[in-house]
Amino acid sequence: MVGMSGAPLPEGEAKVQAVRNLFDTIAPRYDLVNRVMTFGMDRGWRRRAVIALSLPPGDVVVDLACGTGDLCRDLATAGYRPLGVDFSLGMLTHARTSSPLVQGDVLALPLPDGSLGGVVSGFALRNFADLDRAFGEMARVLRPGGRLSLLDVAQPERTVLRIGHGVYFGHVVPKIGAVLSDGDAYRYLPRSVAYLPPPARLMGQLEAAGFTDVERRLLSAGITQLYTATRKEIRTRKEIRTRKEAR
Repeated sequence: MVGMSGAPLPEGEAKVQAVRNLFDTIAPRYDLVNRVMTFGMDRGWRRRAVIALSLPPGDVVVDLACGTGDLCRDLATAGYRPLGVDFSLGMLTHARTSSPLVQGDVLALPLPDGSLGGVVSGFALRNFADLDRAFGEMARVLRPGGRLSLLDVAQPERTVLRIGHGVYFGHVVPKIGAVLSDGDAYRYLPRSVAYLPPPARLMGQLEAAGFTDVERRLLSAGITQLYTATRKEIRTRKEIRTRKEAR
């Protein structure tokens, strides 16, 4: 797989190590760079993701790849009981949340079957080593009727906006990152968009993992996308067997 610059992107275990090292490196100034490069719009995107859960207050919601805990704080404000999971110890060390945090891998979550009301994630889908396995784990830990709400970057559909966004994300963001944090890391992040499958395929992967009511919404003129879905009931022996084999 190649990124927007044409250079190859790491795969498999090499990707896991690269992503972990990257986020350990940028953790100290991660929040600052996010605010600057999104002009503060990231706050609104996270609030939209939390609202889209539409779950009863008091439900336990896990924030996957929780980073420094921004989404955990938003979840707590909305009346949920957040739990953060991230495999970057650097991020967890710099977290600014009172919610419980666990170092763990989204491909093997340290959580019981059907134990959660909701799953959220902010701009992490392209960093998971295996999306099918990740979605399978999300389905496993959610109770029937549980909800997921997943944010990630997107490309605007209008040509002028798409070109402008490509210039900003591909050239300006790395320069901001170099000044405020780590240049190599913020050159990699725009390239990592290549890991994201087309929207239709990603929605199909969610359905195959056991989700229904799968929807995609574009935010802020299409520079961000929000996927939502509901965990369906387990109705067939085949699905039960598939879930057991995926563990």
